[in-house]
Amino acid sequence: MNLVITPHNLSLTEALESHIRGRIEKLEHIDPRAISAQVIIEHDKTIAPENAFKCSMRLAVAGPDLYAEDHESDMYAAIDLVTKKIEQQIRKRHNKEKAKNHALGARAKQELQDANL
Repeated sequence: MNLVITPHNLSLTEALESHIRGRIEKLEHIDPRAISAQVIIEHDKTIAPENAFKCSMRLAVAGPDLYAEDHESDMYAAIDLVTKKIEQQIRKRHNKEKAKNHALGARAKQELQDANL
């Protein structure tokens, strides 16, 4: 998967980059068909300290892209929460697809049973 990390008003440390890479690998494990991920991390000194760090993530997958963002007082917490939001979106999309396939199979089975009667 292609990963782009863009920092704004802060330096991208090795620890921060490895934390982001670890979270992206977790998402890649959940959805191996993901094409790329774009992570933007920002530090805004003009707003309240409890929302000073912002992390936004866009995951390019087949179909509409997945996007989430979060404001926190700690950058690592913001990254974790954004990853959790993206993970929930992946699981929701997967469950919808499973339900759709199940409904199609159940409908086909019902039609076969009706035809045999």
